[in-house]
Amino acid sequence: MAEEELKAEVDYYDIVREKLSLGPLHYPRHEKIFELMKVFWPEEETIKVLALFPPAGQKISLVDLSAKAGLPLNEVRKILKKPVAKKTVSKFQNDYGLEPLAPGIFEAYFIARQDTPENLKKAGEIYRWLFIHFDEMDIFDQGTELFRPVLSIDVKEKLIKIDESVDAESYVLPYESVEDIINKNDFFAIAPCQCRYIGELSGEPCQRASSEMGCFIAGKGAQALPNFGWAKALTKEEAIAYLQQTEKAGLVHLTSNSKGGEHLSFTCNCCPCHCGVLKYKIIIPSNFKPIIDAQICAECETCMEKCPMAAISHSDAGKMVIDTKLCIGCGLCATNCPNTAITMQKVSQTIPPKVKLIGNKMFMQMMGELLI
Repeated sequence: MAEEELKAEVDYYDIVREKLSLGPLHYPRHEKIFELMKVFWPEEETIKVLALFPPAGQKISLVDLSAKAGLPLNEVRKILKKPVAKKTVSKFQNDYGLEPLAPGIFEAYFIARQDTPENLKKAGEIYRWLFIHFDEMDIFDQGTELFRPVLSIDVKEKLIKIDESVDAESYVLPYESVEDIINKNDFFAIAPCQCRYIGELSGEPCQRASSEMGCFIAGKGAQALPNFGWAKALTKEEAIAYLQQTEKAGLVHLTSNSKGGEHLSFTCNCCPCHCGVLKYKIIIPSNFKPIIDAQICAECETCMEKCPMAAISHSDAGKMVIDTKLCIGCGLCATNCPNTAITMQKVSQTIPPKVKLIGNKMFMQMMGELLI
């Protein structure tokens, strides 16, 4: 067979697909995965260059890439300019890298929105399909716990203390409350929710909140992203009010399942209808569980409506009951109970790892390399 025919048989998209895996994330050989890749990298010259990249989580220099491709430096740089701008390839100085499709490219691509409206819609519809069919795709390893819920801003007044001598300040450890993000930072911002955004692109909007009520960012990211027009800066007072607003809407605060600092840099505000992390429980529950005081409960069903895990229902006797196997301990039921009939009790002392890695990277490190 002629050399040209052999080259024609090479499936560059499949080569790149295999390289997108990182840690617990894998992308099967499926038509929807290839459709998405062709939205991101439609040009043949681009996918051929990407096929020369190392696996996700690693970088290659422009000089080495030029040598491997047999192309001048300027030509390789020109080929990669568009995917870098669209946030589908990461770049740090003169080093380039592949990143996972989700989490990774998903967030950066829809935060930046640097592609055409047609491509954004097409990619959104594909991602929405993938989110609905996660369990069929085996994208995440079983038992993956990337994120954890943190208690709401106002939950301290609704805690059952283990001992009267232990106050709420020490009872709730810093990594267990969203308030710690407020207390440990000076810069805050919000970026649109990518999960609800693809729902809107697909004609399936969330009934709890729009995509504009999105991710809460703090620290360095909150300083940088507003400069690009990808997030809205908030004062400390606005940040507190915003988090309270998300809680009233029934959105769960999810942050990194860690305690070493990354958990202070962001919290996603997630709905059960569009968040794949919630739907497929790629999380570890908090150390708290709700307790309902039947004497105070008016059975108004507010808790049942706000619960993101459908863990609250009526018993045969008509009382509100909680399925502790479904409950993730987010505290939304307690926060939204109009009669203060629900309190949160600490039932475990699971300590998160200092650092939670996706392969060899923290989530926010990946976002920084793609976005900034």
